[in-house]
Amino acid sequence: MAKITWTAEAQRWLKEIHDYIAADNPGAAARTVAGIVDRAEILSRFPEIGYRYRTDRHIRALLYGHYRIAYVVKPPGDVDVLGVFHSALDIRKHLET
Repeated sequence: MAKITWTAEAQRWLKEIHDYIAADNPGAAARTVAGIVDRAEILSRFPEIGYRYRTDRHIRALLYGHYRIAYVVKPPGDVDVLGVFHSALDIRKHLET
């Protein structure tokens, strides 16, 4: 099974998502973040399940509701979660250099 590592940036995005939702509904905020983390756990068994994002860094994205979990599969198949983005956000400016 692949090891999943959440980058500091990904953790920051999760906190921002939580804080934004929690301003109106703390319970929904906790459920949303838990759902995102739970969804990302599938990457430990199926690291290439997400769709390939057009980039030289081999970034993939896994969907969870209105969110995209951006990650990169590294040899020997371990996963670094790069960020969590709302689907309305243009992630190109965050993922492409």
